[in-house]
Amino acid sequence: MRRLLVLGVMAVLALAGCGGGQVPEISAANLPSTKDSTFVYLSNLDIVTDWDPASSYSNEIMAMQNIYDSLTTYNPRTRRAAPRLAERWQASSDGKVWTFTLRSGMTFHTGRPVDGSAVKASIERTKRIGAGAAYIWDSVQQITVKDPLTVEFRLKYAAPLDLIASSDYAAYIYDTQAAGTGDLKKWFQAGRDAGSGPYTVASWKKGREKELLLRAFDGYWGGWEGPHYRNAEFRVTPDLDRAYRLLLRGEASYVRRLNRTLYQKARTTAGVRTLQVPSFQNMLVLFNTASGPLADVRLRKAVQKAVDYDGLIAALKGAGAPASGLVPEGLLGHTPGLTQKQDPAGAAALLNEAGYGPGGRPLRLTLTYAQGDDDEELLVRKLRSALAELNVQLDAKAMQWTQQWDQGKSADPAKRQDILVMYWWPDYADAYSWFLNVFHSAEPVSFNLTYLKDRDVDAKIDRLPSLLTNDRPAAERAYAELQRKLIEEEAVVAVPWVSNYQRAYLGNVQGYTDNPAYPNVVFVHELIPGG
Repeated sequence: MRRLLVLGVMAVLALAGCGGGQVPEISAANLPSTKDSTFVYLSNLDIVTDWDPASSYSNEIMAMQNIYDSLTTYNPRTRRAAPRLAERWQASSDGKVWTFTLRSGMTFHTGRPVDGSAVKASIERTKRIGAGAAYIWDSVQQITVKDPLTVEFRLKYAAPLDLIASSDYAAYIYDTQAAGTGDLKKWFQAGRDAGSGPYTVASWKKGREKELLLRAFDGYWGGWEGPHYRNAEFRVTPDLDRAYRLLLRGEASYVRRLNRTLYQKARTTAGVRTLQVPSFQNMLVLFNTASGPLADVRLRKAVQKAVDYDGLIAALKGAGAPASGLVPEGLLGHTPGLTQKQDPAGAAALLNEAGYGPGGRPLRLTLTYAQGDDDEELLVRKLRSALAELNVQLDAKAMQWTQQWDQGKSADPAKRQDILVMYWWPDYADAYSWFLNVFHSAEPVSFNLTYLKDRDVDAKIDRLPSLLTNDRPAAERAYAELQRKLIEEEAVVAVPWVSNYQRAYLGNVQGYTDNPAYPNVVFVHELIPGG
C-alpha cells in the first residue's frame, strides 16, 4: 500500500447525476452555500502521520499540498513543470546548473518572507534530515542565493530539477526559523505549520473523526479575489457506507474513495457528481527474491502466469486499467507491449520443472496485503483460487500498512513474506521513483521489498536521472530495458493494473480536476463553491 491505500492527456470522465435514483436527503436547503465556504474532505484513513514537511511521506499529503508550496508544480496536460513559488527558471546546456527566479512579495504563514535564503535553508534541512522522499535532492551539490529572488543550484550530475522541484513529497519550501531557538521538528509535531500555501492549520485533533481544520491564509500570494472556500475540513470516515450517506446529506463535499458498488450508485444520484480519471498509481505484486521458495525464478514466473489479469480488470468495473510494464501511460518510460496475461498451462509447466504443481509436491506461499482495501482483497481472492488449481496453497494475511511494512522490512529473512501486495506512485512525475525505491538494492530494507540485489540493475537505475536530462530517447530505451529485465527475465514483480481514481463530490463544487502527480489531493483554493 506504500503510504496510503499513488497521463498524458487527462482523459477525464466526469458524470453528473441528472435524473433517476432520487435521494430525499439532498436538497437545496442542506447543500453548503457560497457563504458557508467550508470544503469537507472525507478520507477512510487517518490524515496526519508526520507534520514535518522535511520528512512527511504519508497520508498528510492531502492536507500538506494545501498548506505548503514547492518551487514548481506538475501540469498533467503539458507533462511539464509549471510555475508555483518560482515564476521562471533556466538550466545550463549540460543540465548541471539551474537558476530559479522567485515571485516577489510572498510570505510564510509565520510572517517571514519567502525568499532565496528560505528556499536554500528548507532544502538543505530536508537533505540533512534525509527522511521520506529527501532522496529527490541527491543530485544537488550546492545552493547559492544570488539575490533575494534568485537561487542557483549546482548539481553533481545532470537531473531534471524543474520536475524534481514539483515533487509531491520533500519539495516543500518552509520557514526553518519558525520555532526560533526551539526544536523545529517538535514544533511541527504539535500540529503547527510554516508554509506559504493558501491554507494554514486552525485545529488538529489526532484520533478524532473531525481531525483537521484549515483556514484561509489572507496573505497568500495567489490571492483571494472571487469566490473561494475559506476553510477546508478533513474528516476520517473508514466506513464507506457512512461516508456516502454524509455526502448525500450535504455534510461532506468530497469522498476520495468509494467501493465499486457505491460508486455505481453515485453515478446515477441527482445532486452528486462523479469523476473517473487515470492515475499514476499501480498495483504491485512483489516477490521475495532472496529467501523462501520464490528465490527460484521459475516459481516467480509461475505465480506471474497464475494471475488472472483480464478477470481482475473486468471485476474492478472501471477502477483499474490494464498495465503495460511498471510505468503508467503518460509518464516517460511507459512501454507498450509489456501487458501480462494469465497462462495456467505455462504456470503448471514451470511448477513441475521445479518439482511442484499438479502431480508434484504441494507448494505453500505466504502473502500480505492491506486490510480494508476491497481491490487488494479481490486480487488475493482470485490469486488464491488460481494457485489452488496448481497445487499451490496461498496463506494470505490482511494487515494494517504499518504492520505489513514492518514485517517486510524485518532484518530476519525468515519473518518476511513470500509475496507483498502494495500500491506505488511516483514522488514526482517520472518513472525513476519505481526503480530507485522498489528495485534498487538497499540496506536497510525500505521499499525494496523484493530484496533484489543486482549490480547491473543498480547501475542502470543510477544512470536514469542523467539520461532523462541529456538524452530522452536513451532514457526511454533504458526504462524499457529495465522493465523487461525486472518483469520478464528476473520476474520480481507482477503488475495487475493501473488504478483509475473514482471520486464522488457534491454537485455545487465547481472547478474540480484530479492531478495524477498528487494522488488524492484536492487543491481546495482552485475550487469555486457554487449555490
